[in-house]
Parts: sequence; structure tokens; C-alpha cells
Amino acid sequence: MSQSLKVLRALADPTRLRIMALLEKSELSVRELQEATGMGQSRISTHLGLLQEAGLVDSRREGKRTFYQLPAGAEPRVRELLTIGGRGARELPEYEPDQLNLKRILERRQDQAQVYFNQVAGRFDRSYGPGRSWQAFGQLLLRILPPVVVADLGSGEGLLSELLARRCQRVIAVDNSEKMVAFGANKAKRNGLKNLEFRLGDLQEPPIASASVDLVILSQALHHAPEPARAVAGAYRILRPGGQVMILDLLRHHFVQARELYGDHWLGFAESDLQRWLEAAGFKQLEIAVVAREEQPPHFQTVLAGGRK
Repeated sequence: MSQSLKVLRALADPTRLRIMALLEKSELSVRELQEATGMGQSRISTHLGLLQEAGLVDSRREGKRTFYQLPAGAEPRVRELLTIGGRGARELPEYEPDQLNLKRILERRQDQAQVYFNQVAGRFDRSYGPGRSWQAFGQLLLRILPPVVVADLGSGEGLLSELLARRCQRVIAVDNSEKMVAFGANKAKRNGLKNLEFRLGDLQEPPIASASVDLVILSQALHHAPEPARAVAGAYRILRPGGQVMILDLLRHHFVQARELYGDHWLGFAESDLQRWLEAAGFKQLEIAVVAREEQPPHFQTVLAGGRK
């Protein structure tokens, strides 16, 4: 089989076009390709093998990892076919999410502090240490919070709002359930938290003045919003310049029973979804990462996304 036919055969598969489009921007490991595409390791490796056989991908070892990249000196005919394949990749519905994921992966490579934190977090629960607990760390972190004004959107009964109110200047908790708002307000009154206010409203259109808060939190609330992009845009509106949004939610999953069991509108979100909505709203300095994975089925994963106005 001629080289041109090998290339055409290799480029005839949409998955391989996705991989090539990613490698066009940077050399990547299998793990990074998995994260960018959401595909399994064996599937990625199979397609990489076919691309290597066709001479479209080179690889190099670095310690225990192998990195893949496009060949430096392809023949003119092959380059022409690659250009056509690149056009085809841009027509795929997965192209934009893949590229958003790649952008985040490459930015994270520069953030060694995040890498270190992930390593520490992974070790935290493996060995016992007297007096060491997430509860204690949580109390420590609360005490170093600056005196900011916080909006907790989709607050429920206000557990997080109540914790924040003990340190922050003011906390506004918003929920669309009258019972939740009444319960939270009564509890705040009993506990003497005069700086905690509960408001009935939609997290997509929060009943808060524009440019009036320093921090917006959406903690496991966004997947209840019919239009998540509107909620992110609403967060941007109420933030002061330089203010920050923090979104803690489920990574996209397939546990459909969550709709009935928990009233979830969405089965979590892809990291690329969160990045697209944050960018569209106007947020900068984005940070998006999976920060937790449950050990028991259905193995829900939690993603943390943040940005500044």
C-alpha cells in the first residue's frame, strides 16, 4: 500500500482526526489525550498505533510517560492530505470542546502549584495523622478569608452560607424554594448571624444588585439550572470588577437516576462546557480541574471552576 493510501485510511476515522487536531497544537501524552477527548486509554492507544503506522505521529519517552507529536518533516503530498484532514476535524462537533480542554491542559502544565496540590490531596486520606482532618483544614481556611461580600447562589438551607457568614463581611444566600429560604433565615436568626441574609429568587437571575459582591459561589447548584449559561452570566453581573466566581459541581456522568432521586436537571457538566460559559460571560484567569472522585458507584466526580471579572 502506498504512503498516500495509508494516510487516507488513517484519516478516514473521526476519532483519529480529533487526535491529529490536538497534536497539531502540542505534543501530548495518552493521559492528556484521554482528558481532552473523554475517551478511554485503550481506545486512544489503538488509534495512536494506527497513526504511527501511517507515519502521521512520532513518539518519545520521558521517564514512564510517552509523548506523541506530529512528524517534523512530512512529504508535500502527506502535508496536503493533513491539511484536508485538519479541515475535516474542524467540522466535527467534538472539535470545539476538545480544543477548550486542550487549552486548559496546557495552562495547567504551567501551574506547578496545582500539580503539587493534586499530589498532596491524593495522599491525604491514605495515611492516618493525629488531628489531621478535612474538618480541621476547613476551619483553618475559613479563618484566613478576607472580609468580603459573598453571594451563595442555589444555597439550599444555607449550610455553606452559615459557615462563610462567621468570617465574611456579609453573605447573601439565594434559593428558589420558599421553605429552604424560611428555614435558613430562621436558623441564621437563632444563631445570631446578622450578616447572613436569605433571599427568594432564581440563581439564573439573582435578586442582587449589579457589581455589589466580591465572591459568587455556585456549590452543587448549577446542575439544577435550566440554563446554566444564564446563571454564569448572572454571576458576572453581580460581581464587582476583580471579583471571583467559584463553581463546584458534578463532572458529566451517566447516572440517569439522579434526575429522579435528586431532582437534577443536568447530569453534570464537561469541563469544556464550564470553560465556554465562563469565557462567554466575560470571566478571565480561568481555572478548571476535577478535584474529587467518589470511591463508591456511581463514582461521581467533582469539578471546581473559577474565574475573575
